[in-house]
Amino acid sequence: MKPVYFQIPKTSGETIRVQYEEQPHFYDNLHFHPEVQIMFICEGSGTRFIGDSIGSFSSGDILLLGPNLPHVFRNDKKYYEEDAGLQARNISLFFQVESFGEAFLSLPEVFPIHKLLLSSKRGIHIKGETKKKVTALVQQMLHLEGFDRFIQLFNILNLLSLSKELEPLSSVGFDGPQNDTDSKKINDVFKYIMNNFSEEVKLQEAANIANMSVNAFCRYFKQHTRKTFSSFLNEIRIGHACRLLIEDKWNIRETAFECGFDNISYFNRQFKDITSYTPSEYVKLYREKYSSPLPLV
Repeated sequence: MKPVYFQIPKTSGETIRVQYEEQPHFYDNLHFHPEVQIMFICEGSGTRFIGDSIGSFSSGDILLLGPNLPHVFRNDKKYYEEDAGLQARNISLFFQVESFGEAFLSLPEVFPIHKLLLSSKRGIHIKGETKKKVTALVQQMLHLEGFDRFIQLFNILNLLSLSKELEPLSSVGFDGPQNDTDSKKINDVFKYIMNNFSEEVKLQEAANIANMSVNAFCRYFKQHTRKTFSSFLNEIRIGHACRLLIEDKWNIRETAFECGFDNISYFNRQFKDITSYTPSEYVKLYREKYSSPLPLV
């Protein structure tokens, strides 16, 4: 996707910015910035787009996003309803790799961290025991200043560099942003899909939003997202279906229709293709072993 450049505010003399946000929903335009970001989602759920990766996010997730990596966290529809009484809260750490200097990052003791930061360009989902430890350290950053904050950041990075519980998200060959015109087109199409995926989403309407013919739009969309329009739409719908199923609000047939599928067989087939489980297998495995949604595969 082609996002807009996003300027992270910081004060002079500040190498590491610690930012706590509490709002009705997260910033919902695809964007990028030169800083590395460690993001802990204190509260909120929805769909995340990181590079060319699509997945669900929920409270307790923590991610490492590399420099200039396009991303957006779009909350579920309920967060946009008036008087919903919901809050999206997160803690983010921002820093630029260049701040530490090439010589420092080349030291043998620091080299594993340097490799981690190079890997962060794909985006990383932090899991397991590492997630628990990093979450505690990130929360402590709210109360640290100066050199203590600097040391804490490197404690976090060192922990991550030694962990085997890191899941890369975007594909290796994903390219970064190009220009603001592409950014606006992709963002407008993205919002159209997110606002209408539970109903009929028309390819012609998406092409009109991008001011293109259908054929040109299909080529453009595949070039910039590495997915066909229908694959992209199905991944969003199935991600939403996963959340509905584990919340136990709907049965499988009702969930399929609620997520925009009008054919239960097609829904089951797409669910298996995207998650590697049937809907009933997904719910059973979640209830037996997990306290948060299974990741999309």
